Amino acid sequence: MSNAGGAELGVIGLGVMGANLALNVEEKGFPVAVFNRSRDKTDELMVEAKGKKVIPTYSYQELAERLARPRQVLIMVKAGAPVDQTIEHLVPYLSPGDIIIDGGNEFYTNTERRAAELAKKGFEFVGMGVSGGEEGARHGPSLMPGGTAAAYERLRPIVSKIAAQVSDGPCVTHIGPGGSGHYVKMVHNGIEYGDMQLIAEIYDLLRNVGGLSNEQLAETFHEWNRGELESFLIEVTEAVFREKDPETGGHLLDQIVDTAQMKGTGSWTVKEGAELGSPIPTIASSVDARLMSAMRPLRLEGAKRLSGPKPTPNKAEQAQIIADARAALYAAKTCSYAQGLGLLARASAERSWDLNLGEIARIWKGGCIIRAAFLGRIQAAYGRDRGLANLLFDGDFARELAERQDGWRRTVGRAIQSGIPVATLTASLSYYDALRRERLPANLTQAQRDFFGAHTFERLDRPGHFHHEWNQ
Repeated sequence: MSNAGGAELGVIGLGVMGANLALNVEEKGFPVAVFNRSRDKTDELMVEAKGKKVIPTYSYQELAERLARPRQVLIMVKAGAPVDQTIEHLVPYLSPGDIIIDGGNEFYTNTERRAAELAKKGFEFVGMGVSGGEEGARHGPSLMPGGTAAAYERLRPIVSKIAAQVSDGPCVTHIGPGGSGHYVKMVHNGIEYGDMQLIAEIYDLLRNVGGLSNEQLAETFHEWNRGELESFLIEVTEAVFREKDPETGGHLLDQIVDTAQMKGTGSWTVKEGAELGSPIPTIASSVDARLMSAMRPLRLEGAKRLSGPKPTPNKAEQAQIIADARAALYAAKTCSYAQGLGLLARASAERSWDLNLGEIARIWKGGCIIRAAFLGRIQAAYGRDRGLANLLFDGDFARELAERQDGWRRTVGRAIQSGIPVATLTASLSYYDALRRERLPANLTQAQRDFFGAHTFERLDRPGHFHHEWNQ
């Protein structure tokens, strides 16, 4: 780069993620210049960055002047209009050939619009998904950059160093063109929604049907995290079960209101699944579960007005309930990943992105929220067959779900009989059952559509589309 001595990356937006990424970049040997719209955030970071190669700047112009050329600027601000406003203020101080990276959770069509607009002015634009939260940003996230191959090659020295490191390389790869990086991050978050809701439903069942205490739940999840369910979310869940409330002395979990919030990526994923005709029932039901949790006043009223079975702890069968729940969680989780990867495959074909699903699974093995031991096996499955039609068709996964489905079905049955909502566990099982059925009852649905709307139907015995004059 020219402008010797300049910072090798600029970071705009010094919230939790931006500040920690800046420190990560500096720690890996790259001087970084930082800017925040409000000066106090910059000053706060500089206290933590004392003695480090972090250069504070207090205007877009000053930031641009402190960067080595061609410049590379990472934007870490709220998605939507704030990104557009940041780009508008920044571009006058940049030069053709400079790279702008958006590291927020942005909807991919906005990324593609910005890339096209900036390309006309001679700039490269990279939409980069970043996963791992505060800890990942500071010590190694999973990074999902989309854009031109040339832009990625220029960014590679930095992103390959700051990403999480696993046995077969850094958790970053060139995802593909346009908005593909942000799209993959969106689907990652959709899978995360499914994973979290599945764990929540298993918790509900183990506590209210299995009769497990928080201490027993922690021990159970500790054991599960040493086997096929080993993952960041299982590890986090164990820690949550153990945490004590400093105010009451009891468990903090029991004092938390049962309302889960969301920021939108899960809903985007569900919308994309519907638009592309790619079924993702596990992810969709997990979004519905969060929406239902937000309706707490209505649920409190429903608890008074609606009848149904009440769960009764069955400690006599506790060991079997735990074993079945473990099988159910693994099988349902596999379905969630299969659905997410299926959506990525559909989007890749629709938009000519040529996504490498095995490589995407690889970069999710470290740094990100859904990192899990079995991602290595997903990577291997797509390594054996890059064109695998569905993850569940891989021989190893098909065998594992066959071995676990009895416990899976018993778990769902116990929950339903006890009046415990398990929409996401059930959605996974229904997905599995629909996928293995040679014939579904959609023939009746299409007959109805033809009856009232003359929408036609296809026949099993000959090709073509037909309409029937149904008897009224």
